[in-house]
This record gives sequence, structure tokens and C-alpha cells, in this order.
Amino acid sequence: MASNYFRFKQFTVIQNKAAMKVGTDGVLLGSWVDVESVERVLDIGTGTGLIALMIAQRNSTCIVDAIDIDGCACMQAYENCKMSIWGRRLNVFNFDLQRFSNTQTGKYDLIVCNPPFFSNSFASEDKQRNIARHNDTLPFDDLFYCVSRILEVTGRFAIVAPIESEELLISFANGNGLFVNRRMRMMPVPDKSHKRVFMEFGRFKNQEFMEEEIVVEEFGRHRYSKDYIGLTGDFYLQR
Repeated sequence: MASNYFRFKQFTVIQNKAAMKVGTDGVLLGSWVDVESVERVLDIGTGTGLIALMIAQRNSTCIVDAIDIDGCACMQAYENCKMSIWGRRLNVFNFDLQRFSNTQTGKYDLIVCNPPFFSNSFASEDKQRNIARHNDTLPFDDLFYCVSRILEVTGRFAIVAPIESEELLISFANGNGLFVNRRMRMMPVPDKSHKRVFMEFGRFKNQEFMEEEIVVEEFGRHRYSKDYIGLTGDFYLQR
């Protein structure tokens, strides 16, 4: 059972109200995404506020808006953000992306999303957890359509997804004028298939495509790879 809180070097995430707890996907996305020279950031499906907090730590001036369809998650994210030292730069809204994108007059330099992955055929009896884990409320085609509407011309969109969804996401992205320019595939342990893919999209194709790979636990349970430690080292208390 997950703990009710998760302590990082510069902030603490309380997670007793949120359906989805702190996990490797979110920590990796928050560590990996390029936050240089961004002023306005959107975190879609913020949950506990983890990724919004990580971005605020890594970029000392940006404003981060965080949205979630789940009211309990928004309350949790709001509490976590406001008790951090970056509280004045973090805003939490209880909106779904479709409605939120219709209200926006400005655009974002960076949009990040750790989205729901699964279909309702695998739904549990926990309604809150279903909303957090299942993509019926935010299909991937809707996600890319909405992102394309509120992303700056020079902006970037970063997402983590199951490896088997990679080509589908690229197809939806291309259909909305977005192109993958940076990608990292993740293996939980060596000599296993890739499990997750982290992709960063933009409106223009870069001449130099950036390809990366990372192993999480290289030497056994809770024995992390040098690359993983290096990427997440600004956050974890001990690794």
C-alpha cells in the first residue's frame, strides 16, 4: 500500500486523497522534460501536483497551471502546491482539458501530460481511480487536438505512454500538426522489453532527432541505474 505522503528533497507530496500516487512515470517525465526558457506551463491531469512541483523546482521563474477532472485530486494538488516554496507560481484548476482549452486566450510554452492509459474494459469498481487510469474521459485524439489549440508556435508538448501506444500517438500528433523531436524509451529492468515511451512534440521537425533509452532498476530490486539516478537526482532523498 502506498504511503500517504512522499518526501522529496525540496517538497513533500501528500497523496491520501488522490487516486493515483507518486510513481516512476511521473517522476521520470518531470525530470526528463525540457523546461529551459519556458514562461508558461500547463500540467494536464496533475493528480497530486507532482509534475507541476518538479517543473517549478527546475525552472525558477515559470508559471505553472495544473488541471485535473477529479475534484479530490485538485484539492490535494492545491494543498501540495501551496505548501511548497513555489506556491505563488502554481495554479490548480478543476477542469477537464476539453473545457479548459475552450476558455484559454493565451498559449503555453510547455504542456506536459501523464495521461490515463486504459480502456473501460478493465475498469474497477473505484470510480475515482477509473477516471485517473482510463482514457475514456480524455481520448488521445482529443488530447492532441486540445493541445494543438493552446500550444505556442514554438512550444513543446511532452507525454509518457505505454510503448504499444507510440505509433498511435505519433499519428494523432501528426494529424494535429505536431511532430516528435525527442524520445526516450524506458525499461524497468535490463534485458526486458521497453515498457514506456517519453515523447516531446513540437510544431516543427528538428533536423537532429534526439533518441534516448533508460533502465530503471539495473542491479536488482531498488538498485537503480546510473542514468536513472543522474536524471532524478535533484528530487529523490536517497538513490
